[in-house]
Amino acid sequence: MAQKGNIGVTTENIFPVIKKFLYSDHEIFLREIVSNAVDATQKLKTLIQSGEFKGEAGDYTVHVKVDKEAGTLTVSDRGIGMTEEEIDKYINQIAFSGANDFLDKYKEDANAIIGHFGLGFYSSFMVSKKVEIVTKSWREGSVAKKWSCDGSPEFSIEDTDKAERGTDIVMYIDDDCKDFLEESKISELLNKYCKFLAIPVAFGKKKEWKDGKQIETDEDNVINDTTPLWTKKPADLKDEDYKEFYRKLYPMSDEPLFWIHLNVDYPFNLTGVLYFPKVKNNLDLQKNKIQLYCNQVFVTDSVEGIVPDFLTLLHGVIDSPDIPLNVSRSYLQSDQNVKKISTYISKKVSDRLKSIFTNERKEFEDKWDDIKIFINYGMLSDESFYDKAKSFALLKDTEGKHYTYEEYQTLIKDQQTDKDGNLIYLYAQDKEEQYSYIETAKNKGYSVLLMDGQLDPAMLGLFEQKFEKSRFTRVDADIIDRLIVKNDDKKENLAERDKTILNKAFSGNLPKIDKIDFMVDCQALGETSAPVIMTQSEYMRRMKEMSRLQPGMSFYGEMPSMVNLVLNTDHPLIKKVLTEAQAVAEDIEIPAPEPKEGEKKEEPKKDIKVELKDNKVVNQLIDLALLQNGMLKGEALNNFVKRSVELI
Repeated sequence: MAQKGNIGVTTENIFPVIKKFLYSDHEIFLREIVSNAVDATQKLKTLIQSGEFKGEAGDYTVHVKVDKEAGTLTVSDRGIGMTEEEIDKYINQIAFSGANDFLDKYKEDANAIIGHFGLGFYSSFMVSKKVEIVTKSWREGSVAKKWSCDGSPEFSIEDTDKAERGTDIVMYIDDDCKDFLEESKISELLNKYCKFLAIPVAFGKKKEWKDGKQIETDEDNVINDTTPLWTKKPADLKDEDYKEFYRKLYPMSDEPLFWIHLNVDYPFNLTGVLYFPKVKNNLDLQKNKIQLYCNQVFVTDSVEGIVPDFLTLLHGVIDSPDIPLNVSRSYLQSDQNVKKISTYISKKVSDRLKSIFTNERKEFEDKWDDIKIFINYGMLSDESFYDKAKSFALLKDTEGKHYTYEEYQTLIKDQQTDKDGNLIYLYAQDKEEQYSYIETAKNKGYSVLLMDGQLDPAMLGLFEQKFEKSRFTRVDADIIDRLIVKNDDKKENLAERDKTILNKAFSGNLPKIDKIDFMVDCQALGETSAPVIMTQSEYMRRMKEMSRLQPGMSFYGEMPSMVNLVLNTDHPLIKKVLTEAQAVAEDIEIPAPEPKEGEKKEEPKKDIKVELKDNKVVNQLIDLALLQNGMLKGEALNNFVKRSVELI
C-alpha cells in the first residue's frame, strides 16, 4: 500500500529556496547525487569487509544515464540501498529547528544550506520538476521501494519491482534546464567533479571509429580514475608518474619544475601533490590552479584561505576529508582545521625547497629564475615564510653567480661598506641598458646584483628592513664615487662661477621630454672617465616602480622622473665647452619686483647669461647620455645620427 505524507521540514519554503537561491550553483547537483551513490557503494564494501554482508558483491560501478525522450537523468548504484524506514529517516525528515531563521540568514549561499544540513540529495530539485528514488536495501528479505516527489512538500512511497540491491535516482529535468539532458554537458560536469572518485563511474558506452564514423561498443565508458596519484605512496612512484599526472591535470602546460607530495594524518587528514609550474610574468593569471577535493570529490579551485596566498600560484591537488564537501567561503576563512592545513602546507613547501637547495644546489640554482617569483611572493606576504626561506633564497649577480643572503654579505663586506658603516648593495635591472654603469662598478672592484624580477622592486624595500645597516642602490643612481662614499674628501677644481657657466650652457640645450625633470651637476671625475654621465634618483625611481605593483601608490607614477646630467670637469671636451661658454658669458642683473606697500625694495639679483644654442659638442654630449639611457628617439635620434656624420 502506498504511503503519502509531507516532508518533515518545519517550513514549506524549502523548495522555493532550493530552486531560487541555489540556482547560481545548480550544476553541483550532479556532484551531490553521484558522490552519494559512491558513498552508498563504499558502505557496502565496508559491510563485506566486516563480514556483515555475505551476498555476491558483483559490479560496483555507478552508472549515469540520459534519456532525452523521457526527459530524465538517472544515477544508479549497487550500494547498500534503503529500507522504507531509512527513506523516512534520511529523505523525509529534514527536521531542523528554526528553519525559517536559517533559510533567511543563508538564502544567498547555496553551499551553506546544502552543506549545513546534508541536503545533498535535495540539490536534485534545482534542475528537476520531479524526482524518484527506486531503492532496494542490502538487508535480507528487503522489499524494493519507490519514493516520488514533485517539488512540493508532498511525497509518496510505494512498493516496486527492483531485482538488485542499490538505488536509482531518476531526475525529471525541468523545461528551463534542458541542457542537463545533453551528453556533452553531463560529460563536462562528470569530468569536472567526479573524475577521481573512488568507485568507477560510467557514462554511456565507449565509442570507436568504424567505417568513418563513431560506433558504440559494449564496454562501459568509465570516466574516472579511482586511484589517482595522490592516493599512492611516494615510494611507489617515479618522476614520470608525477609528470604524467600533471599532463592529465593541465594538458596545455609546460612540464613542471618539481613537486611536493603531501601526506599527513595528524592532527588532520591531508593528501595531495603540489607542482611548481614554469611561470610567465603574470601573477593573477596563474592563480586558482590548485584543485581541492574531499574524499576524491572535487570541491573548488578557489583555494584562498586553505592554501597560503603566495602558494595559490602553485598547481596541483589537495584532498582532505576534514574540509566539508559543501562549505561557504566565510566558513573556510574561520575554520581552525583549515588554518592548520594552510600552516602545514607552507611548512611542507619550505622544507622541500630547503631539501632541494641543500642536496641538489646546482639544480636549485638552475631553476632559480623560475621559482624566485614563488619564494619572493611568499617572503613579502608571510613573515614566517621569510624566516624559513632566508636560508635558501638566492641573490644572482650580473655574471650569473648565485649566493645566499649570508654568502653575498660576506662577499661584499670589505669592498662595499661606506664611511658610515653601511653595506651598499649595488644592483642593475637590465644588463644591456645599464652595461656601462655595471662595467664602471666592476672596474672599481664592486659586485653588482641583477634584480630584474617582477617582484624585485618590492624585495628591495623588504631587504632594507631585514638586513642590518644595509642599503640597495641601482648602479646608475649616481656617479661611482658617490654610490659608495668611502671618505669626506671632495675633489674641487672649478670655481663656482665656472660651474654656473657650464650649467647654463648645458641646461639651455636640454630637450623637453614628458615626465622627466633634468638637473645639471658638475663633478671632477678624472680625465679617463666619460665626459657626461646621466644618473637617476634612486628614491623617485623606486617609488615609481612600486606604484606599478601597489595601486595605492599610483600618484608616484604620475610624478616626473628626476634625472641628473653629471658633467666631468676633468674631461677635455667639457673644458673645451667651458672655454667657449666663458667667451660668451655675460654678467646680468635681474630687477627685483616692485615692493608691496610698506615693504622695502629688494636689491636686483646677479646672474650669468650664456647663449650657447646649437653648439654641436654640447648637443652631441647630451644626446650620447640620452642614447645610453634609452631616452633618444624619433627626430632627436635622427638629428644625432646626422650630426655624428658631420663631426666625423
